[in-house]
Amino acid sequence: MLRSDAIILREYGPWPDVAQVHGVSHDGTRVWIATGDFLRALDPQSGAEVRRLRVPARAGTAFDGTHLYQIAGERIQKVDPDTGVVVATIPTPGDAASGMAWAEGSLWVGRYRNRCIHQIDPDTGAILRTLECQRFVTGVSWVEGDLWHGTREDEQSALCRIDPGSGQVLEQLDMPPGMVVSGLESNGGRTFYCGGAASGRLRAVRRPG
Repeated sequence: MLRSDAIILREYGPWPDVAQVHGVSHDGTRVWIATGDFLRALDPQSGAEVRRLRVPARAGTAFDGTHLYQIAGERIQKVDPDTGVVVATIPTPGDAASGMAWAEGSLWVGRYRNRCIHQIDPDTGAILRTLECQRFVTGVSWVEGDLWHGTREDEQSALCRIDPGSGQVLEQLDMPPGMVVSGLESNGGRTFYCGGAASGRLRAVRRPG
């Protein structure tokens, strides 16, 4: 396994009205963060908030190229990013759902203490496949064919690249002490965006490669 220290490129926040940063996504231009009662879109260059949608947002977030998906307790809401209207819902696969990503026409939903990631049908919520992981799962991200997830144990976090067949950890980026990861998504390039949980911050981390 390759192991190295995560390189923090930038911190955003904290914001005065944000107590927690949960899920994180990226729509190709903006970074979306789940902050409890709102999904907020940030300009990654300036850090300014450019849109705010009132939807329950206390766990993972994903973007399929058109719509946002947001875990909201026992359901996943499909949200129009322009209006904030919930256009569809599907059941969340079990409890303790944490991170979420979109890839290959499916949603990939992490379950924290269950140490697994479910591939689910975005129209029905049916579980298509379950990948057992070696660590607790926070955020989830697919980028350039690689599956990454955040992990958090005893206030120590890392970003793990895993084998999508076996769940084996292939590479690990250790976050600095005290910097936990509560959500994860890439910008499609060399940057990961990591939710900072109760710090109320968002962090940009360099992706290896």
